[in-house]
Amino acid sequence: MTSVREIAEALRATRGFAHKRDIGDVVSALGRSLPGGHAALAQAVPIGDDCAAIPDGHGGYLLFAIEGLVEDFIVRMPWFAGYCGVMVNVSDIYAMGGRPTAVVDALWSSGMSAARPPEGARTAAEGEGTPTPPADDVLRGMGEAAARYGVPIVGGHTNNRSERPQLAVAILGHARRLLTSFDAKPGDLLVMAVDLRGAYEEPFPYWNASTHAPAARLRADLELLPSIAEDGLCGAGKDISMAGAVGTAMMLLECSGVGARIDVDAMPRPAGVPLLRWLPSFPSYGFVLSVTPSQVAPVLGRFAARDIACAVVGEVDATRQVRLSSGGDEALLWDFGRDAFIQPAANAEIGEASFV
Repeated sequence: MTSVREIAEALRATRGFAHKRDIGDVVSALGRSLPGGHAALAQAVPIGDDCAAIPDGHGGYLLFAIEGLVEDFIVRMPWFAGYCGVMVNVSDIYAMGGRPTAVVDALWSSGMSAARPPEGARTAAEGEGTPTPPADDVLRGMGEAAARYGVPIVGGHTNNRSERPQLAVAILGHARRLLTSFDAKPGDLLVMAVDLRGAYEEPFPYWNASTHAPAARLRADLELLPSIAEDGLCGAGKDISMAGAVGTAMMLLECSGVGARIDVDAMPRPAGVPLLRWLPSFPSYGFVLSVTPSQVAPVLGRFAARDIACAVVGEVDATRQVRLSSGGDEALLWDFGRDAFIQPAANAEIGEASFV
């Protein structure tokens, strides 16, 4: 049996945690490079939210986000990478209490399937490993996701003469009332909601509950988030990212200046999936919310009504530490007072923006 200390050590060593920790370095460097310094990064919500939120002048917010896909994922699963490029952006918009409007993309590839690879491009025939996938596969995946989620692709940038594949997708949306990463309060309960009606896209840690689900159900399931925000049931939340459910909760807690005790045994997970595989996983539908105790029952009820697994997995406190519990044991995972996770070291000097 894996101890809770071993679980904490394993999570700290994951790729998802490492990628999130890069955010603080990037923001610090950007702030130093701008005229006016970190104050030039000012936006409607501070660094760490899923989207930049820009007041629309009518009491709501324009939401703007971007996601990039790692190269090995694009090479090995180009169709699903394209699909995820749209899907994860859609999730970011809903995680902020909004609804998506449209996406654009930037795609680098070796060309279309019928086209000749550019000079110098790697090919399997040359014995140089996995060939660069053609743009067709990525675009088909993007188109499928756009159709299923009802979000049009309205433009972008393409380079079909690239040796290495790259994909980034940006999205625009709108929110009437925000869910943010900065409103978790001591005494709140952490709630995890995840769609377990799926399977892993092997060999990656991607839990796919999207591509085979009815499109109408996908959209209605996501509509829970803005409805919860607009009805005042919750003001703080994030979608579960490549840092997994615990890492996502950490980002929420750090941004809010709080800590929590998280019971990993209470986290909803698929039958038969080992805990150490599930905790770093990225689910196609997954959210962590910080909810006042009086509103937990209605929040749980809304997810349960749509057959989405949902449970209380922890309690927010004022310690600025994240502790994990399992099997009656407890271990310290992170201490924000000693080590930042996604926030820059000079956070107090930095204005408001979104880089998650």
